[in-house]
Amino acid sequence: MDVYRDIVEHAIDEVLPKAGERPAELSEAMRYAVGTGGKRIRPLICLASAVAVGGRAEDARYPAAAIELLHNYTLVHDDLPAMDNDTERRGKPTVWAKFGEANAILAGDALQALAFAVAAKAPRNVVEIVAALGAAGVGVVRGQVEDIARACAPGSDVPSVLGVPDVSFIYTHKTADLFVAAATMGGYAGGGDEARVEKLREFALNLGLAFQYEDDLLDGDSPYSREKTEALVRETTAAAIAALESLPGDVSFLKSLAEKLVGRTA
Repeated sequence: MDVYRDIVEHAIDEVLPKAGERPAELSEAMRYAVGTGGKRIRPLICLASAVAVGGRAEDARYPAAAIELLHNYTLVHDDLPAMDNDTERRGKPTVWAKFGEANAILAGDALQALAFAVAAKAPRNVVEIVAALGAAGVGVVRGQVEDIARACAPGSDVPSVLGVPDVSFIYTHKTADLFVAAATMGGYAGGGDEARVEKLREFALNLGLAFQYEDDLLDGDSPYSREKTEALVRETTAAAIAALESLPGDVSFLKSLAEKLVGRTA
């Protein structure tokens, strides 16, 4: 894991604007957004997916950086007053709280655009990789729109309980789409064919859902009973691991990641 993390951190540092680059406020805000912690789960999935199809982790370094940039753009915008109105993330002020709302919007915009430029630096299958990133970008927004619509009662800004029929759509797009993109991009960067990439998509979709269900348990806000939510975590984790069985490369990291997400405490 340390090797993968080093690849990710070096790639991110390489592609972000240098500290002080004009306009300095934008460069600083972008670096702050991406560098304030986080598990780097999505870029790690990307690297490990390249290995899972028989390729090299290094070949997926730019797609891995790209998915992390896109992920952090969504967080910057989610925290805005018009959305979740959060002033703290990962124990630090959110981007808008530190740099102002306008600069946060612009930093998020720049991170999103930069993600596509970085994805295009992949060594092979660039069209497929950029398409996967674009699909995830749109998917996350679709999930967020549904989340906002269902989380607030009509004509009120008072949160209400999510309707169970909406949960699958929201979780699939708001959370799992970025996992799917990470695995898809890594698989293509590693030279995987469509059949192998499809297995990675299946893995990532189930992993993303398991991740969200586990988050619900941690936050105590699952729309399901605790017993059902725990069962969903087990079912989706098992499905994720099963999808790896036919892949030709080393899948131990992906399998271990899925297992570690179950019962995590943070």
